[in-house]
Amino acid sequence: MPTCRQVPIELAHIVPWSVVNNHSFDNLIALCPTCHARYDAPKSPIDRQAMKQYKANLSVINQRYGDLERRVLLHFADRPDEDTINLLGNLEILLMYLIQDALLEPLPRKSAMFVTPGMLEQPYRLTAEGRVFVQRWLAAEPLGSS
Repeated sequence: MPTCRQVPIELAHIVPWSVVNNHSFDNLIALCPTCHARYDAPKSPIDRQAMKQYKANLSVINQRYGDLERRVLLHFADRPDEDTINLLGNLEILLMYLIQDALLEPLPRKSAMFVTPGMLEQPYRLTAEGRVFVQRWLAAEPLGSS
């Protein structure tokens, strides 16, 4: 689930084991015990198509974006009213795909804000496209394959 980062995790069947009788990779997803129980409940608030889309979106995000980029996306997923984040400067190489995909943009520095000697703080803004990307991810809508 996009904003659930509980541990431990369990492997859950997207289509129930009782229907497919196999443990294929395409039919498994890692969920925390609470999300797993919610998904398996008779009147689950999470439908099968949404679960398939969550898994497809994980593939898009994990193949395209690095760890820092995923953490930046999670930051904005957890804070829907925010559109800026301050990071240490000179991280553009680690944010390259978010910037190339026009989901994030560096902002001009307001001043030489040194976090520690030689380490400047750099503000970044989530673009309108970035906000749509995060909203689509949270809603289990297709993200595309960038």
